[in-house]
Amino acid sequence: MTISDEQQIIQDARHDPAAFRRLYQRYLPRVYAYVAYRVGREADAEDLTADIFMKVVEGLVGFEDRGEGAFAAWLFRIARNSISQFYRSPSTEVFSLDELPDIASDTPTPEAAFQRQEQFQRLRQRIANLSPRRQEIVTLRFFGGLRNSEIADVLGLDERTVAAHLCRAIEDLQRQYFPEIDRTQNEPEP
Repeated sequence: MTISDEQQIIQDARHDPAAFRRLYQRYLPRVYAYVAYRVGREADAEDLTADIFMKVVEGLVGFEDRGEGAFAAWLFRIARNSISQFYRSPSTEVFSLDELPDIASDTPTPEAAFQRQEQFQRLRQRIANLSPRRQEIVTLRFFGGLRNSEIADVLGLDERTVAAHLCRAIEDLQRQYFPEIDRTQNEPEP
């Protein structure tokens, strides 16, 4: 879908449910993956994702299109704020890592599902070791599928700052996964 196609669909979605359905279908997997990673429970992720899209429906009339990536940034700002509100609400329960959902699109074998869940738990633990800012940038990038410019809009940061945090976060994760690798061997001599 081109930028002008998306802009037209956004305009149409303000009064046409079929156009909104196209936006919903396009963004649902990305929003759900981001929310599911952040909240951990499938039922909570489903409820929050539904609430997010209800807020989008309600706020679409007031949405100002400021160019490429503006809608995705606006949508993920709503998602981020909804997740923050979810954690502030007194009914939010702490969950065990054993309760993490398997977000696979196809049905794996029980052994493959178990291995995937273990890998996801290890990844989640390693991401939790990052600073809060880097955690947010990593989840928006890899679970939300946003580009650096869109993440910058969501978080109110400069795009170069997002890129720097993302680069350092990936380096930190690599060091956690592969602590035995000496990264100085690959650096050019001064």
